[in-house]
Amino acid sequence: MTGFASRAGDSDGLRWSWELRGVNGKGLDLRLRLPDWIDGLEPAVRSAAAKRLTRGNVQVSLRLAGGGEDDAARLDEAALARTLDALARIEAEAARRGLALVPSSAAEIVAQRGVMATGQGARAIAPLRALLLAEFETALEDFAAMRASEGAALAAVLDGQLSQIDTLVQDASAVVAMRRDEQRDRLRAALARVLDASDELDEARMAQELALIAVKTDVTEELDRLGAHVDAARALLAEPGAIGRKLDFLMQEFNRETNTLCSKSGSTALTRIGLDLKTVIDQMREQVQNVE
Repeated sequence: MTGFASRAGDSDGLRWSWELRGVNGKGLDLRLRLPDWIDGLEPAVRSAAAKRLTRGNVQVSLRLAGGGEDDAARLDEAALARTLDALARIEAEAARRGLALVPSSAAEIVAQRGVMATGQGARAIAPLRALLLAEFETALEDFAAMRASEGAALAAVLDGQLSQIDTLVQDASAVVAMRRDEQRDRLRAALARVLDASDELDEARMAQELALIAVKTDVTEELDRLGAHVDAARALLAEPGAIGRKLDFLMQEFNRETNTLCSKSGSTALTRIGLDLKTVIDQMREQVQNVE
């Protein structure tokens, strides 16, 4: 299920913008792009998102921009000293072991985490984190609302497809009822041919064959189960919360019963209905992949 939301704000010379984008997924896959200098922000965002979302590939990004000279990039002397000391120890140990190392460039040293500071360290992190999380919660509400709106529209589509399946099942039941007399006449004709062709019959074997023919051509159970699956799917659509996995399993059962119906149809009309059922079920199964 797709979704999008964004929120923007500013405080104390700092501007920010949250953005959430989501597409369908079997589980919940959160991908975060957050500033690493705001301690505790990432776990708080993950926790808040997990409480509201159960499925989907969701990307969450936060962009920050400072508005003053205090936020300009500067060299952190203490971090630089620690980095250079560590490099010196590494090079000395490598030389002791006879290993040659490629010299580190200034650009590589500057790229080390903490060597270049943005001036954000002077900010009070806790109030900023609380403010950003409050904005994220609002964006998350908007994101969930958009997904809920899409879910309502999707439920209407699925309900329409269930109505098509229900109508086709009723049509199949009507065809089965109409062909009962025809099947009985065919069975009698086949039995008469067997009786005319043989003087001695194994009555037990004949009873087994007749029972086997009846089982192979009877689709009553398949139609009953398809009707039950329609009722179960409608009940799921009326339930609150995540139902995607349950619906996906139910679609497998729809497909299984329809395949059996086609294999046992024994008539062009019933086969045609079975193929129409498979078409609608496949379309519905594609839609179910978008259900949370």
